Amino acid sequence: MRKKSGFTFVEQAIVLVPEFETVVHKLEQQVTLRGQSRSTLQNYIRRIALFVIHFGKLPEKIDPEEINEYLAALARDPRSPSRSSFKHMVYGLRYYYRLLGMNREAIALPSLKKDSKLPVILNRQELKELFAAPTLLKQRIVLTLIYSAGLRGQEVINLKISDIDFERKTIHIRQSKYKKDRVVPLAGSMAIGLKKYLKAENPHLWLFNGKEPDGRYSVRGLSWVMRENLKKTSITKEVNLHSLRHSYATHLLEQGLNIVTLKELLGHADITTTMIYLHVAQCPLIKPHSPLDSLYNFTKNENKV
Repeated sequence: MRKKSGFTFVEQAIVLVPEFETVVHKLEQQVTLRGQSRSTLQNYIRRIALFVIHFGKLPEKIDPEEINEYLAALARDPRSPSRSSFKHMVYGLRYYYRLLGMNREAIALPSLKKDSKLPVILNRQELKELFAAPTLLKQRIVLTLIYSAGLRGQEVINLKISDIDFERKTIHIRQSKYKKDRVVPLAGSMAIGLKKYLKAENPHLWLFNGKEPDGRYSVRGLSWVMRENLKKTSITKEVNLHSLRHSYATHLLEQGLNIVTLKELLGHADITTTMIYLHVAQCPLIKPHSPLDSLYNFTKNENKV
């Protein structure tokens, strides 16, 4: 993000505090060595840059009481829903301190409780209305693809044309979160739509070309597509791009998919993350019974085993 001056917050921080450039380099180096997400890095560096601009010093040179007052002001800021500025700043500072070996300072920062909100799910009629909203084929295809395969925004923009296997009906998602590859099914109807899109748009290398320096689409662009097309629908739920992935997971559970398989399809590292969908899925209740009855197809009219 750029200010009116044309300089990014990081560039402004470097001008104000030249030593910050060394910090940025060290953070980038550590993230590369640890194989962590570049988007996470950029978000944290931006937060630290805002902090440096505010104080005119590096974090380790500021009194802890001043830091607490600054964080408290962010927490009270009415312009920041769910105290998001406060939370992201704490995460950024904690990241900064730990990567620089300052664990005591990281521990001294306020602890953050995880949000316990359940994901908002779009029902089938709402999804059909959303997918019918775009006038542009590209927008309709990208929204439908996210739901059809349960993709994260970052996974969508990283897809290459070669990752779609029409013969085997699979999508190969490479080096996603946790640096893991996975393969998910390609829906038959999605394959038809993708072939139509490829013929009409003729993208190069990336499945969805955009205005990023390397030719890819951006996650910000995907979010814009979701927001703009939601406006054309009667949907009143508070949903975003990631709600399509939530809906994918919930609907698969409702259709009888076991949660272990769902964990692998979503690319979750821990099954406890997947289990949140058990709280929103409307699965049919099965009356308690003995598996022996199913083994011998026993019914009420039968009295022999």
